[in-house]
Amino acid sequence: MKYALLVHMNKEAGDQYDVASARAAGMAYGEALRAAGVFVAGAGLDVPEKSTMVTLRNGQREVHDGPYAETKEFLGGFVVIDVPQLDDALEWAARHPSAAFACIGVRDLAGSYFATSGK
Repeated sequence: MKYALLVHMNKEAGDQYDVASARAAGMAYGEALRAAGVFVAGAGLDVPEKSTMVTLRNGQREVHDGPYAETKEFLGGFVVIDVPQLDDALEWAARHPSAAFACIGVRDLAGSYFATSGK
């Protein structure tokens, strides 16, 4: 079963952490995922202010700069893992280095055939 571990951060927490330490912790976590054979994909995301939003209205593409809605929390990154059951995904979520200052959402992937070859 594939699960997405979604790192939901608030702006204040994101501004407080040391980038070098966070990068090192993230690399160690990634290595642990790979060593366990459960890693599928993952990445950190840049700040919402650097995002671009795209919509399609009446067949026309519309591009909007920045976050679509003001919010205190934002998606800071994600990891996709392949584990036998939800309890395993929850354990990996608890081990995520951002769990100490952010919320890790755990969601099973549905209809992911285009991204994971249907496995």
